[in-house]
Amino acid sequence: MWDWANLANLLALLGGMGAGAIAGFASGLLGVSPGGILVPAVCLTLGVDQLVAQGVSLVAQVPPTGLHGISQYRRCGQVVPVKWVALLASGFIAGGACGAGAAGLLSDQVLRWSFVGYLILLAVLVVLSALRSRKPTSTASVEPAATPRAAALVAVGIIAGLSSGMLGIGGGLAVTALSTTLLGFGQHRAQAMSLVLALLPLTIPAAGIYLARGGGLPWWSIAGVVIGLWISTAVGARFANSLPERVLRPIFIVLILAMAAYMATRSA
Repeated sequence: MWDWANLANLLALLGGMGAGAIAGFASGLLGVSPGGILVPAVCLTLGVDQLVAQGVSLVAQVPPTGLHGISQYRRCGQVVPVKWVALLASGFIAGGACGAGAAGLLSDQVLRWSFVGYLILLAVLVVLSALRSRKPTSTASVEPAATPRAAALVAVGIIAGLSSGMLGIGGGLAVTALSTTLLGFGQHRAQAMSLVLALLPLTIPAAGIYLARGGGLPWWSIAGVVIGLWISTAVGARFANSLPERVLRPIFIVLILAMAAYMATRSA
């Protein structure tokens, strides 16, 4: 029998699918784990507070929703060595647990402003990288593979993990931005590596800490988010590989700043 409870579950499912679709398309297009877009999208569509949105984001990123997106990058020749992923993952796991523990000590308002500051910092890093490189690139061709040091990869993983646990994002924004600025990767290669890292269930430790705090999470919404991510990530990745790098990087910057502006508005 249909009742208000079923209607509420359906609306939660559809709201989650909307948030997942937005985050998944942006994830595939920009080669980032969806959490950076998912947290503001969940706040917008579901109207939950910052800590709940971060919990939803971390739990929804445990399934390998970006698998189709990675296959699109592989078809264009963007293959990431397993050793690089392992080094990033080792740093990410350690940083994620520490960041999730720190998030529980901060107020909702502080978390929102921390999210805003983090996004602005990433945007500045990407702009500085673009100004330094200024490489004329007209197609999504495969650039020569840089060979980063192991310590640099672990450091990027730790930073991405800290941001993931503390702010409820996947860490992909940090991986993409730091890979272009610190490791010298081209935009397409950095995006492919970020998506490969997001394929691993590295948010489990941080998600477990959020769940252990209690308070409950909207599971129907989380189911909708996973469905939306699964469908739309491949669409965004296919679109990304049809664009030149000189177009992708400005889109990446604009999206980061737009998210920062939205979260700043909520905080204010």
